[in-house]
Amino acid sequence: MTVHMKREIDRLKQMLMSLCEVVEESLRQAVEAIQAQDEALAKMVISRDSEIDQMEVDVEEECLKILALYQPVAIDLRFIITAMKINNDLERIGDLAVNLAERATFLSGGKRSDVPLDFDSMTEKTKAMLRRSLEALVNMDSKLAYEVCAADDEVDEMNHQMFLIVQDQIRQHPDQTDSLIQLLSASRYLERVADHATNIAEDVIYMIEGRIVRHKAENWKA
Repeated sequence: MTVHMKREIDRLKQMLMSLCEVVEESLRQAVEAIQAQDEALAKMVISRDSEIDQMEVDVEEECLKILALYQPVAIDLRFIITAMKINNDLERIGDLAVNLAERATFLSGGKRSDVPLDFDSMTEKTKAMLRRSLEALVNMDSKLAYEVCAADDEVDEMNHQMFLIVQDQIRQHPDQTDSLIQLLSASRYLERVADHATNIAEDVIYMIEGRIVRHKAENWKA
């Protein structure tokens, strides 16, 4: 790797981390908007979507520039291809944050719900998966990537438990069905964020080891 290409790849890594930070913040605020039924905060998340879209375009252009100028091979080429795929996952997570914010906007116009849904735990677990998947990329740490993949089952279970709670609450409070369905949708969006974090971790494993572990939970062990 030439000095110039190393500098460009380091810059690309920083761009990816910056995008991740903005996406994480949108995700955090979207969930907070749901919990507080805060329409103003929800609109802030929605308005930030264009910024995330532009950052995604910038990362893609940086990847294409490195490919064109330096024609990387082996691990460097796999890194650039992986970065492009991860970039797409991050943009989709940003879209999911917008979806969450839209649920918050709907909920802000109705009666506050006291349904005991543990969004805090699910959000923290999901955000941790996202952050660690990017750390695995930057540090070329396949062990950490495997840990992210393994954590996906926990988020899936949290989403399942939320479904059971909402199902029970609809029976008890049929007048709150619309709001409860919105909350269930929010849980599903968080579960999909965790899926994207898993995608990122799987791509990191392939980049480092040349091993495809997608769709194969039994392979999520180093």
